[in-house]
Amino acid sequence: MQRAFVPVATMLAIQVMISISVLALGVMMPAVAQDLAIDPKLVGLFTAIIYGVASVTALAAAEPIVRLGAVRICQVALLMAAIGLACNALAMVGATVIAVLFIGAAQGPINPASAHVLAQRVPREWFGTVFSIKQTGVPIGFALAGLIFPLLLGLVGWQGASLIAAAAAVAAALVVEALRSRLDTVVAAGRPGVGIWRSIRFVLAHRALRVLGVSAVVYVIAQHTFTFYLVTYLYEHCGLSIARAGFLLSLSQFAGTAVRLLSGGVGDRVPRMKLLGWTGVGMTAGCLATGLLGPDTPFWLMLLVIVGYGSVVISWNGTSQAEFAHLAPPGEAAAVAAVQTALAFSGAVVGPPIFAAIASLASYRAAFFTVAALVLVTAVWQIAVARTMR
Repeated sequence: MQRAFVPVATMLAIQVMISISVLALGVMMPAVAQDLAIDPKLVGLFTAIIYGVASVTALAAAEPIVRLGAVRICQVALLMAAIGLACNALAMVGATVIAVLFIGAAQGPINPASAHVLAQRVPREWFGTVFSIKQTGVPIGFALAGLIFPLLLGLVGWQGASLIAAAAAVAAALVVEALRSRLDTVVAAGRPGVGIWRSIRFVLAHRALRVLGVSAVVYVIAQHTFTFYLVTYLYEHCGLSIARAGFLLSLSQFAGTAVRLLSGGVGDRVPRMKLLGWTGVGMTAGCLATGLLGPDTPFWLMLLVIVGYGSVVISWNGTSQAEFAHLAPPGEAAAVAAVQTALAFSGAVVGPPIFAAIASLASYRAAFFTVAALVLVTAVWQIAVARTMR
């Protein structure tokens, strides 16, 4: 485990920077929408574009990760995120759409690249813990975005905030260069890739991975409708300021970071599918409670509900990735992780737009209740399958 410290820390830092870039638009959307005269609920469409592009680039990155090196691909991803953030600063609807495309392309390769590096450096009995540590980069990045961007909005506006974030992504790509030769030398020693279609067929034919893949789709729907809509939901429906809504988002992400680490450690000791099933039961309760919030809800109760839901809805992905890596054939961790990533991101493609449609045509409460029902069905299915796999 000692030799895994540098690769884990590197992949964690890259994940944090990419996650900040991904959530930037979601946090700034009320201000962006006002200046560009668009509906704030378009954040759902933008989120779908981000993760649709990310699903494609995740699958496409599997072979280049082996041939060019995981860290090199991560550097390219950071630069694409920087380009996207810089485009957003142009303050044009078309430029914002282009920004979304670049940020989506940046998001895709990170999980397969991390899996390729970590699977070679970490003992299998520590997969849950280490993959969960790496995945804490998502809530940490989201929490930082929830804190930083409202502050920057007040100081330099959303265009200035976009440029500052772009500069930070470029700086991260340059800093990582110092470690690239060390980490990519190890990566390059892996055997050539076997082709992404073989990995897709492997996942679909494997009973446990098939169930985990479906759960990844549904759980991401819950995770991203919560994360990307929370600020807009609390601002529009509950009457909070952007700053207070961003504060609650940040608290939920920090709580989720702690629970994600706990889940990873527990997943190294109990069946991960059963753990993920019961996590889904907790997500269902949190989703229902969030949908019941309103303008008259006391702030302290909002805080408890949002932090409670956030602590479980973002806790599962590291455990899921660890199980995919554990069940992957030797040398194929990157390709199998790419399939898991593409499946998970597909949930982010379909979930937010459907959530937005239900919220617009019916209510936010109906949208949250629909998500809760999907999660509960999936959670019960996983628990049932886990019992037959003893």
